[in-house]
Amino acid sequence: MPPSLPTRRWTLLLAGVGGLVTETAFPDKSWWPMAYLGVALLLLALRRDSARWGFVVGFLWGLGFFLPHLWWANEAVGEPIGWIALSVAEAGAIGSFGALWVWVRRGSWVRGRPWLGVLAVAVVWVAVEQVRGRWPFGGFPWGALAYSQTDAPLLRLAAVGGTTFVSAVVVVLAALLAHALADLRRLRIGAASAAFVVGAAVLLAPWAVPTGARAEAGTLRVGAVQGNVPEQGAAWDTQARAVAANHAAGTEALVAEVGDGRLDLVLWPESASDIDPRTDDGVAAVVDGAAAAAGVPILLGTQRFTGDVRYNDYILWQAGAGGDVAYTKQHPVPFGEYMPHRDFFRQFTSAVDLVGTDMLPGTGMALLPVPVDRLARTVPVTTAICFEVAYDDLIRESVVAGGELIVIPTNNASFGRTQESTQQLAMSRFRAVEHGRAVVQVSTVGVSGIISPNGVVLHQSELFTAAQMAQELPLRTSLTLADRLGRWPTVAVAVLTVLMLGAGLLTTLRDRRADRERRGSGSRGATTAWTVRQPATSGSRGGGGARR
Repeated sequence: MPPSLPTRRWTLLLAGVGGLVTETAFPDKSWWPMAYLGVALLLLALRRDSARWGFVVGFLWGLGFFLPHLWWANEAVGEPIGWIALSVAEAGAIGSFGALWVWVRRGSWVRGRPWLGVLAVAVVWVAVEQVRGRWPFGGFPWGALAYSQTDAPLLRLAAVGGTTFVSAVVVVLAALLAHALADLRRLRIGAASAAFVVGAAVLLAPWAVPTGARAEAGTLRVGAVQGNVPEQGAAWDTQARAVAANHAAGTEALVAEVGDGRLDLVLWPESASDIDPRTDDGVAAVVDGAAAAAGVPILLGTQRFTGDVRYNDYILWQAGAGGDVAYTKQHPVPFGEYMPHRDFFRQFTSAVDLVGTDMLPGTGMALLPVPVDRLARTVPVTTAICFEVAYDDLIRESVVAGGELIVIPTNNASFGRTQESTQQLAMSRFRAVEHGRAVVQVSTVGVSGIISPNGVVLHQSELFTAAQMAQELPLRTSLTLADRLGRWPTVAVAVLTVLMLGAGLLTTLRDRRADRERRGSGSRGATTAWTVRQPATSGSRGGGGARR
């Protein structure tokens, strides 16, 4: 007899709690082991052999996770519709995972092979995670399980296979934990102990993975300026000029602190000067004065308006020479920086018009050549703007093309004192290890941080304060295995998922044909500790229901 299932009400409670528990693995709490427990609760809740029920369970887990995780979206919009819509959309992806996993585990090669199922469920999860990170509207990779592990041993695996590999290992650990919990409930102490031992080995094994942090192409003396923003209420023009002036003053304070000739580059954040210094003489004078005071180039974020559209630029400014070199953001944020299908969505909320001028994407690589006099050469610097830190391909292609340092300029002013900025800092830490590069995240209002290539935060600022940081950082040219593999792990996951889904669907058709011949014969197949199939006519507690 297969083990009995809890009632559907308890199953839904298990899923909702699992989502809430998983969210605590991310900043600000960063209780990283909770990711294993939270996903394990989801897998335990997905034991019924019904794809439709699997979608409901996954969707509820997704709401439990994304509603608190994306709370900052409510702060940014000022009304809940955007936050709720985004959370529901992302929860729908987890619902799809629930349905897919039910279909995949029906495959004859997975059924009855619990240890193979542990790998299979990880592959399916990562496939769904990758899809939601790319679709729709360019995707939204926020909340990938890998980003919960920046304080965990698994962070070292970022250099091996990026977010794909680390997220997969998180799910493997969760699946092992689910096996152990289910076996303990059935008093199968030996099986539970084996799952715990294997899980502990998987968790600790990454300590054997080396992480490189030494300089390979010299060092760069970097200063980062968090200028802060004045109180809201002033006209846009006045506000923008004040923000630029704050960063200029912060640059002068930084130079006074570290001394003349002690810097090679100064970094300002995204939107440090929303009035383009390339077209406004007043702002140009402010930026040029700061560059002259520092005696080195400044990288800063600005807005470029062309007709009825705009672009988000990160420009290289040199005193007396201006800023002719720029990177343009490739992934503008839908519903935040541009409004897709504006007329359609206006039927639901007038908040669409908060985005007055749509931002268009750039096409150039996220790489800026920075001349460094002390090194007598140009240093290629990877520059991914704000939310672009969450996109694997964009940063990787720039590092492979020669980026020796990664800079993440961002503007977190719209998100208040929510956890958005610390979630972003966790992603920056992940990128540091993934690519073996020092990373500087510099924000208008915080949190800013300087991170070594092994993921250690060397400096971190507070929210809504003016701050300056300086650090001599190693420049690195070697490529990690994750860089060399590129998209291949993602492609492999997609192919495996399609094959497993096909096998599961074929097995389902075969079993249904057999069921018609022996209706009422009882259990339909082997079970595992956390995958239970109930007969269609079962009267057991909770009801198994027929396959859907």
